[in-house]
Formats: sequence, structure tokens, C-alpha cells
Amino acid sequence: MNILILGSGGREHALAWAVKQNPKCDRLIVAPGNAGIAMLAECADLNILDGATVVGFCEENAIDFVIIGPEAPLAAGVADATRAAGILTFGPSAAAARLEASKSFTKEICAACGAPTAAWARFTSAEPAKDHVRAQGTPIVVKADGLAAGKGVIVAMTEAEALAAIDDMFGGEFGAAGAEVVIEEFMHGEEASFFVLSDGTHALPVGTAQDHKRVGDGDTGPNTGGMGAYSPAPVLTDAIQKQAMEEIVLPTIREMARRGTPYEGVLYAGLMIDQGRARLVEYNCRFGDPECQVLMMRLGAQALDLMLACAEHRLDEVRVNWADDHALTVVMAARGYPGAYAKGSQIRGLEELPEDSRHMVFHAGTAARDGQIIAAGGRVLNVTARGGTLREARDAAYAMVDAIDWPGGFCRRDIGWRALAE
Repeated sequence: MNILILGSGGREHALAWAVKQNPKCDRLIVAPGNAGIAMLAECADLNILDGATVVGFCEENAIDFVIIGPEAPLAAGVADATRAAGILTFGPSAAAARLEASKSFTKEICAACGAPTAAWARFTSAEPAKDHVRAQGTPIVVKADGLAAGKGVIVAMTEAEALAAIDDMFGGEFGAAGAEVVIEEFMHGEEASFFVLSDGTHALPVGTAQDHKRVGDGDTGPNTGGMGAYSPAPVLTDAIQKQAMEEIVLPTIREMARRGTPYEGVLYAGLMIDQGRARLVEYNCRFGDPECQVLMMRLGAQALDLMLACAEHRLDEVRVNWADDHALTVVMAARGYPGAYAKGSQIRGLEELPEDSRHMVFHAGTAARDGQIIAAGGRVLNVTARGGTLREARDAAYAMVDAIDWPGGFCRRDIGWRALAE
């Protein structure tokens, strides 16, 4: 098969790495890709937000299967365009992707299908939102309603923080995403990520993971797009996964189908687990980043078979074959991230590191210049390893981190701490 993956980050590098291992993959193109992806696949300079452009490229290159990595092309309707052109596609329609593109839409779906989630209210101007915060008290969660690249969520521990977040959002810090604001009850518990494939009718769990959102060790500092992750997530026991499927995921999929907008693709449920039960924090309509990196490290070549079964509406015919193992990824970011950071610093030592089924550095924000790898983003590298235990995976990943010569970068040193402390 000729396969096109859309995206340019660590998630897409991990998807490409797994897909490339499958003998079904003949030609692999990633658009636009990055310096690491270019080492294993063709890269194409393509406007991935324009459905007609993507369809034209697919037709010119005899693409059999399109995998859409990030949320922006999904919200822009690229999956609608490729499906309409008869191209097999992995990723939900724009209507179904509203589960990520609008926080309030997700809350309405939860209300319609009875899925447990936090109490909430939606606002279109600042003063009523501030009055709500003063009435409810803190801690409280303030969210930009639209897509904000994983950064439009403020967990406010004080009233002053919440009021400032409201001002920032309505003041345009998150652009159009903050034109409406959702304010939610603060949920206590431990957060984890549950990944399920849906073909519109059937659903198949494909893994669990835990992300580390805060920039600093001990979960301190501002929220980021994610500083590391590990899989599986011990807190997501078999019993809690069963409850999440029966009370959250399957009711959502049935409600989306009932509305005439069946959900097809990966559904990422962010769950808050407290006292043995899960409530929905949010949905994402794509693999998480960096959770995808640890999932792909564990799934390997079968990831393509599972995505194909999803796109071909035959999920009921496949199953996931899990090894009894663990994977952990450490994000190396440019100094200053998630605030202002410099681009262009050189990264050395990558060519000395192992690249195999148990060790991989996935590139998230890199470029090639004069034969050198340079930093070209905030989150730059995802240093990923597998092990028989989480501790083995952690030790292997940090050994790789320590072998990378990049003074302009930093990472958290405690990825996996919550599970390892148990």
C-alpha cells in the first residue's frame, strides 16, 4: 500500500515508525514531516489543512490510505474530503471532531448520553464568567472552548488565577479558541488517558497511558503540551476500563451515530479516576502527543492493521496483541518552553543512539541544516524506551537522554514517578 500520514510532530514520527514496520506498507509519505521522519519516509511540503490539496496529492501519488495525525486537519474537514474522494481514511469527520474542537459540545454529548463528567457552565463574556467563579469558589478549571494546541486549560487554585485566566482568554491569548469559555468543577483524583478505536459502530480499546502536563519536576509550573508519558497506566485497571467503556465511551459513540455523525478513528478519553471510578475530563480526536509515542513503541507493526480495520469498518474482526511490557518517553524541550524559546540550536549525539524495537528517539520539532539536526520547535525530541518493567524503561530512556549533547534543551527528570512510587 501507498500510505500518507499528515503531520510533523513526534506523534507522526511514531506513527510512521510503526507503520513502516508492517509489510503492507510499500511507500510511506509524511506531510510535512520533520528531520527525523525524513530518515525513514518521504516528506512532502503540503498544506495539510486544505482538503482539496490533500486529495489532489493523493490522486497524483496513488495513495491508498491516509492517516491524519493532528487535530487541526480533522477540524478543517480533511477527512471528509478524502472520504468523499473514495480514499480510505483514518480520522473522524469535522462534525465528529467537534468532540475535541468544542468543549461545550462534548459536555452536551455527555448530558445527552449520561456520561459522567464535571459540572460546567459556558460563557461568551468575561463578567458573567467571573461572577460564576466567585460564586463557585476555587479550585476551579477554566477552559478555552475551542482548539488551543493543548494549552487552553487553566487549573486555577485561587480566585485571582481564575479571574486572570478569564481575562486572558477573552482578551485573545488563545485566539478564536477563547471566544467562548467553559468553566468546570475541579475534579479530584488521578488523570489517565484511555485510547479506543471506533469504526462508527464497534469500539476497540487500544491502550492506556499517563501524560505529564506540567513543565517541572513534581508536577510544578505551567501546563505544556506534555513533557513525557508512560504506558500502560496502572491506575486504569481492567475494572475501571470496563466502567469507562460502558458508561462513557460506548454511550458517546452511540449518541454520535444517533445524530448522524458517526465517530470513525481514535477516540482519546482523558479520564479522572477517583475512588475506583472514572469521569470524563475531555475527549481528543487523535492520538495524544506524547502518549502516541509509548503506544506505538508497544504496538509496533500491528498499529497499521488496527487502523486499517478501523477505516474499513471491521473492528469487530480484530484484537490487540499486547506484550507484557512497558514504555516510557521523555520530552526534551527548548529552554524557555512553554514560554518564549530560541530556535536553531544544534543537537549532537543522536547518531550514536540505538534505534530498534526497544529504543527510539522520535523527532517532534527538528529540522536539518547543513547536515546537522537543529531545534525548530518548543518540544523537540521524544526519547522513548521499552522495558520488562516501567523502571527498566525509565532507566533506558534517561540513559539515552544523558547521551544527547544539547545545551539548549531541558527535560523533566521524574517521568513515571507516580507509578514508580506505588
